[in-house]
Amino acid sequence: MRTRLDHLVTAALQQGSAVPAFTCYDFTTALAVVGAAEDAGHGVILLVAPKTAGTSNGLRLIAALRGLADAASVPVAVQLDHATDLKVMADAIAAGADSVLADGSSLPYEDNIALVREARAVLGAGVVLEAELGGLAGDEDRAFGSEETGGDPAGVAVAGLTDSAQVEDFVARTGAQLLAVAVGNVHGKYKGEPQLRWDVLQDIAVRTHIPLVLHGASGIPAGELVKAAAMNVGKVNFNTELRTGVLSTLQEQLTAHRADGENLQGLLGHWNTSAREFATSALGMLTR
Repeated sequence: MRTRLDHLVTAALQQGSAVPAFTCYDFTTALAVVGAAEDAGHGVILLVAPKTAGTSNGLRLIAALRGLADAASVPVAVQLDHATDLKVMADAIAAGADSVLADGSSLPYEDNIALVREARAVLGAGVVLEAELGGLAGDEDRAFGSEETGGDPAGVAVAGLTDSAQVEDFVARTGAQLLAVAVGNVHGKYKGEPQLRWDVLQDIAVRTHIPLVLHGASGIPAGELVKAAAMNVGKVNFNTELRTGVLSTLQEQLTAHRADGENLQGLLGHWNTSAREFATSALGMLTR
C-alpha cells in the first residue's frame, strides 16, 4: 500500500524498529523484497539509484515499483537514492517515487545545504526529503569502493564522519525530514571488520528529533545493527549483500539452466529466492 516514507519510518521507531531499504536495479529483485515484507507483515522501502533513474527505462522501472508498492498488503515507499541532479529528482517523482535523498555530502557544507533547499523548492512540500551530512567511502553501485580507500581497518577516514556539532544547524536550515549520517559505515565491502562509532551516532541522536539513516549496512553484523533503532536510526540501507548474493546464485545456477533448454524461468526463480532470503533476514534483524 502507498505510504509516505517518513510516516513509515516514524511508525517503526515508535515500535523500537527500523525499516530496511533495498536498492532495486530490476523488477525481479523488487518482487522478492516486497514478497518478503508481506510474509513478515512489515513495511519496506524500495530504492532506485540515480544512474538508473537517469534513463527512460529507469523511469519505467520506478513506475513499475510504484504499482507494486500500491498493490502490496504492507506499507511500501519508493525512494530515489543519492541524487544530485534536480531534473533527475523531478523526473523520478513524476514517475512514481515518493521521496528523494538529495545528496550533497560530497560538497562543502553551505553547498550541501543549498542543494537540499533547491530540491525542496523544485519538488514541493509533499515530497519527503532525506539529506546526508558526512562523507561515506565507496560507491553505492559497486562493491569495490571501500577496498580502495586505505586508512583504518574499516576503510573509513575519520574526516568523513558526520560532525555532530553541525547537525542542528543543518537540519534547521534544510528542512530535511530524515538525515543520513557517516559513523564508520561505508558503501561497498568493508576492509576488515566494520567499526562503527556508536558514540558519534549517540551524540547526533540527541541533537535532532528527525529519524536518522544508516547507509552501507551490508556487512555490518546483526548484533551491531540491532542497536541502531535505540539511537533513532529508523531507516537502514542495503545494496551490496543483496547484489552479490543474487549474482553468486546466478553464477552457480547458470550452466545447469542453460543445459535445461535455456530455462530462464527457473533461473529467475533462484534469483527471486536469493533476494527474498536476504530481505527476510534484514527484516528480521531490524523489526520487532
